[in-house]
Amino acid sequence: MSDPSSSPSTASTPSATSAPPLRRGLKVLGTLLITLSAITPASSVFIIAPGVVRQAGSGAFWSFVIAAVVGVFMAFVYAELASAYPLSGGEYAIVGRTLGRLPGFVILGLLVITQLLIIAVIALGVGTYLAVLIPGVPGPAVAAMITAAATVLAVFDIKLNAWITGIFLAIEMIALVVVSALGLLNPARSLGELLTAPVTVADGVVAPASAGLIVGAAAVAIFAYNGYGSAVYFGEETTDAQRGIARAILWALAITVVAELVPITAVLLGAPSLTELFASGNMMGLFVATKAGATVNTVISLVIALAIVNAVLAIILISARMVFSTGRDTAWPGAVSRGLAAIHPRTGTPWIATLVTGGFATVLCFADEGLLLVVTGTSLVAVYAALCLAVLAGRRNGTTAHAAYRMPWFPVAPVLALAALAYVIWQNAMDPVVGRTSLLITLGVCAVAALYYLLVLRGRGQWVLRGPAGEETNTPEPLESV
Repeated sequence: MSDPSSSPSTASTPSATSAPPLRRGLKVLGTLLITLSAITPASSVFIIAPGVVRQAGSGAFWSFVIAAVVGVFMAFVYAELASAYPLSGGEYAIVGRTLGRLPGFVILGLLVITQLLIIAVIALGVGTYLAVLIPGVPGPAVAAMITAAATVLAVFDIKLNAWITGIFLAIEMIALVVVSALGLLNPARSLGELLTAPVTVADGVVAPASAGLIVGAAAVAIFAYNGYGSAVYFGEETTDAQRGIARAILWALAITVVAELVPITAVLLGAPSLTELFASGNMMGLFVATKAGATVNTVISLVIALAIVNAVLAIILISARMVFSTGRDTAWPGAVSRGLAAIHPRTGTPWIATLVTGGFATVLCFADEGLLLVVTGTSLVAVYAALCLAVLAGRRNGTTAHAAYRMPWFPVAPVLALAALAYVIWQNAMDPVVGRTSLLITLGVCAVAALYYLLVLRGRGQWVLRGPAGEETNTPEPLESV
């Protein structure tokens, strides 16, 4: 007889149907708006993209193109898996049902740690852009206040939060349109020059950007697009989720690539001096100030601060669903699990899980930002790799046979994505300080999660993978591949 702790499972017990379900109040558009807000394209352009440009120079254009191709592969993986299991547990619920409960709990361990840290990391970025208006603003205190306020807001109805994030997202997109226009309407160099002769600057000397630099920088660009898979966390609150979540994921990636690649291209085309741009500590601020003046730069900086606030709200909404799912699956002692699985009778949201998520994230805003980044560094790569293995296993063992969306050209996407992720891990391992430390921390979290499962949960048969009451057998007709 096979070991039930290592075999894929969608087991349900009488107590699994006693917890009230989340309220299905979202259309696909609402899910898409929250997902895009969590990605926050404007923050990626202003915060992550300069790091890519600093490494690859104008070759950053190709770095983001390569990252977009990897993003397509991962979006296909996410879409098929989320179509089979559109659950609030997200990645851990999927991996647990396809690869087995032990791998699923290891991914849960990574997510519990990193999701809370990511909220704090993003919130700490607000102070940088508010400083344009309020010099000397205390970053950690502001981040904590914003996180606490977003937590309270996240308890309210999911439709209300979808509208709020949608409005903030529209403002964010307008800022990106302005940045794009500043570069594209008055370019300093031709598109052909950018495509065929990318350059970088080393010690003040302009030189061709090598393929190695461009591909290496693509590893960072991958993270700039990350977040499209977050739509799965709202699967239990979205109508026709088996079809709708797959669409939301694919649309989220497509919109994100356009929203980030176009303004980055515009900056590389429109910057009067690439040498000055590459040497600047605030590339995007320099570009906007040079092209449109200090006033426009101040306005854009405030919009970026607003985009970060919006991302904090969206990620709290996402993380709270995952924490709620851990309670429903009885991952913790009885009273803790019951509390986390509680649904507010009026708003239909996981209110205790939301308060717990936001509370921990608020406290973490006072931790060292460098440490937070190191801890979260390679966890995403591990989660991506697990999902690639999950979609391969799901096709083989039939656990995803009921998916409404089936990716095209299978297994090209997961195999090539795994190759790209292996390269990212190799790049991290070459860094003897931050990269290797991040890898060791990720391995340590995985080991602790595995021990907790093996020593605490497996013997008691306590951890049961559950879905919405009465919906575990919902298997719609296949949807055409996109």
